[in-house]
Amino acid sequence: MQNNWSTKELEKKSGYQFKDFELLEQALTHSSFANEHKIDGLKDNERLEFLGDAVLEVVSSEFLFQRYPQMPEGDLTKLRASIVCEPTLALCAKELELGNYLRLGKGEEQTGGRKRDSIVSDAMEALIGAIYLDGGFANAKEFIYRFILKDIKHKKLFYDSKTILQEIVQGDFKEEGISYLLVGEEGPDHDKKFYVDVLIGDKVIARGSGHTKKGAEQEAAYRAIITLKGKTEDECI
Repeated sequence: MQNNWSTKELEKKSGYQFKDFELLEQALTHSSFANEHKIDGLKDNERLEFLGDAVLEVVSSEFLFQRYPQMPEGDLTKLRASIVCEPTLALCAKELELGNYLRLGKGEEQTGGRKRDSIVSDAMEALIGAIYLDGGFANAKEFIYRFILKDIKHKKLFYDSKTILQEIVQGDFKEEGISYLLVGEEGPDHDKKFYVDVLIGDKVIARGSGHTKKGAEQEAAYRAIITLKGKTEDECI
């Protein structure tokens, strides 16, 4: 069953008004929906995703180039990767509640596609592509700055969380080591969710979850850093 969330509502949240509203609808149409309905002229969002990915890379590259004039190329590349990677794009999409507006096939709907990082992050890129085609580079850039190119420090923290946590523990805890413990899993094989605790010594510091064990460990490490540093977790990380 498809959702009743208004696409017009999403348009308002995005801060951009479409001239060609069909582009926005296409950006929200997953291939599973298009394949299932076989409506003449119905297009999925894969080509828009391709375009949006390229626009995002250009805008984020320019942003980092100007913001960090002394940063070497290799570090710029790593930082850009942390901004445009699947988990962080999916987190940024939460501010728009983007998953709620997607048009999914019944299979994807039933297996939690609205919350799957890969689907939501692809839709975020497709939305960028749609804005670019409808309103040009300046409007796409404004959208990217508003929803993606903020809290850069936290994005890097999320992307490198296991490494950063290791450095914190080596510096502050000396004798204590880090371990990750799988404490649970749920769901069918095609939509498995894992839960992992991160421990410093024998003390549990935080728990993370994800659709892969590696993803759950990464989130657990991130939450541990938040706890140890007394930071707050809000908006797009």
